[in-house]
Amino acid sequence: MAANQEQEQEQRRRLLDVASRFPLPSGCRFSYGTAGFRAYGATMAPAVCRAGILAALRSVKLAGAAVGIVITASHNPVGDNGVKIADPDGGMMAQHWEPFADALANAPDPDALLQLVLQFVKNEGIPLGGHHTAQVLLGRDTRPTGEYLLDAALQGINAIVGAHAIDLGILTTPQLHWMVRSKNKGIKASESDYFTQLIDSFRRMLELVPKDKSGDELAKKLIVDGANGIGGVKLEQIKAKLSGIDINVRNSGKEGEGILNHMCGADFVQKERVTPHGFSPEDVGVRCASLDGDADRLVYFRVSSPSDNKVDLVDGDKILSLFALFIREQLDIINNNGSQVNKSLSARLGIVQTAYANGASTQFLKNLGLEVVFTPTGVKYLHKKALEYDIGIYFEANGHGTIVFSEDFLSQLESLINDHSSEAANGSAQYHAAMRLMAASQLINQAVGDALSGSLLVEAILQYKGWSFQNWCELYCDLPSRQLKVKVIDRSSIVTTDAETKVSQPSNLQELIDKETANYTHGRCFVRPSGTEDVVRVYAEASMQVEADSLARSVAQHVEHLLG
Repeated sequence: MAANQEQEQEQRRRLLDVASRFPLPSGCRFSYGTAGFRAYGATMAPAVCRAGILAALRSVKLAGAAVGIVITASHNPVGDNGVKIADPDGGMMAQHWEPFADALANAPDPDALLQLVLQFVKNEGIPLGGHHTAQVLLGRDTRPTGEYLLDAALQGINAIVGAHAIDLGILTTPQLHWMVRSKNKGIKASESDYFTQLIDSFRRMLELVPKDKSGDELAKKLIVDGANGIGGVKLEQIKAKLSGIDINVRNSGKEGEGILNHMCGADFVQKERVTPHGFSPEDVGVRCASLDGDADRLVYFRVSSPSDNKVDLVDGDKILSLFALFIREQLDIINNNGSQVNKSLSARLGIVQTAYANGASTQFLKNLGLEVVFTPTGVKYLHKKALEYDIGIYFEANGHGTIVFSEDFLSQLESLINDHSSEAANGSAQYHAAMRLMAASQLINQAVGDALSGSLLVEAILQYKGWSFQNWCELYCDLPSRQLKVKVIDRSSIVTTDAETKVSQPSNLQELIDKETANYTHGRCFVRPSGTEDVVRVYAEASMQVEADSLARSVAQHVEHLLG
């Protein structure tokens, strides 16, 4: 009993001590969203320290399962930084812990923080004390404030008695998520294991490319814009070991090459539709890919013409379409393989998008006979929905997305491969299709969107299909769109339904949107409140750019009139 009391006193002392070392800056308010906590790097230490406490408590709650912390501000400018927590499955922290995360980060003084933690652990039934261990894996990107914030995170973790922190160094965000997932599955989880899995599964994918589709040297050439971030650094480390592809990394993060995310990176290319820093007219016709600062987003592009800096863009919607086409094709080969008596593979394939997906991509996928569903904006919603399928594919237009395969499906696939292994030498189409799906499931990072693994899967599929960048572009033609922001007094006065595609409050706004939309061919428009500021976002599509602009403006005026 005395020992328990001593541990309780020690726990209280540690929490009060760490909270007094990292006082909340005046005027700062932190909010935990899809990106975790994010702000100017120099102000982030208190939030990062408290995220350390949070991650350790999460691990104790989950019986000592490994939880991850990644210190990054992703595609934000170099001066910003942030912190987010990965749950044991490698996904984002469970949403119902977010209100506690906010309260903890904004606790005004040490006593308030202590009371908050004690009340929360009581409500959640979290056993604090030395008998209960926690393990937290930490990674960070290349930002100059990363090391200083790592120390704050370590101090937060160590404020929970029995917690153990493992610093994994400088990593991409998806690497950290992959390592957390792997560690909790009881499989090898180091950075070299991650690289080995990527290199080996990419090689297997290329070995399964039909001989008549191998393509010329240009088809195997890829220029990658590394956003002067960690993704470029890691790609430089492994590119020599990737056979069957010639990768040239620009904005690789080397000293003097440029500034993180400044005029480069997936976010810049997707929004501006121009070449990133370091690209020139000499690159016309070559396939290019762009990662963001922490390598969890990926877009492709091609320099359109030697006379200007515009690009032909392939965004997340078209990456998703390529993946969906490939997986559907392999399933069809397995299940409709001529007259042979074969074991079919039952699989429910689901495509998950948000309302921001271009309408042309949704129509393309539906025309293939695929099941397409929508969720509210945010990776946490997309990933959760994708897990409901045997194979779930999701992407946002910004290039964040992945494919998830259910354990049951992979087990069926393995049985099928074993049953048909004797046919391997005879070139059985069904066996090869099953092997391709298995290799794809190992190449893609199933924990989270990963620009490195995603780009290698794109490259393997393009080689398998014998496609050029142009073939890929021609899958469908994007509908012109326009996004606008309308400042409002209170964004919560807009309430949406049907995955943010319809407005339920104010009651007459949806009727006005429908009326405006009806004036345009292929017209589509929705509005939604911003998650971070008092603005309402308006998205409009139509068959011509001038019409999309006009529709967005008309609806923005209605929003302004009702709520401004």
